[in-house]
Amino acid sequence: MTPELTVLALGAIFQMIQIAIAGTVMNKDVGRDYNTGPRDREPEFSPLTGRLRRAVNNMFESLALFTIAVVVVTLSGQSSGVTQGAAWIWLAARLLYFPAYGLGLSPWRSVVWAIGTIATLVILGVSLF
Repeated sequence: MTPELTVLALGAIFQMIQIAIAGTVMNKDVGRDYNTGPRDREPEFSPLTGRLRRAVNNMFESLALFTIAVVVVTLSGQSSGVTQGAAWIWLAARLLYFPAYGLGLSPWRSVVWAIGTIATLVILGVSLF
């Protein structure tokens, strides 16, 4: 398995951890019944829960684009030190993004997001050129 695929697997595991953390915090706001129920109506969440839920959604978006980049670089056989380093940078950025968003650290949340996005673009760029 290439290092990029390893990072992708770790990113998926981290996404599951984020979902669990956000769900635990959400339970404190609205109770377990809402979390395990049909969720027909959106309740009022605390600012922390709202930020964590948005961070989880952002990870889904980032993970989708990163997955495309990893598949392209892997299938094209262009894994290199640059793409491997960019993959690890992406993971580090995503690990920092969740608490930065949850804690409302502005503008650092956006800086960390940009670093992860640029890392994904680097992988795609190396694959294409």
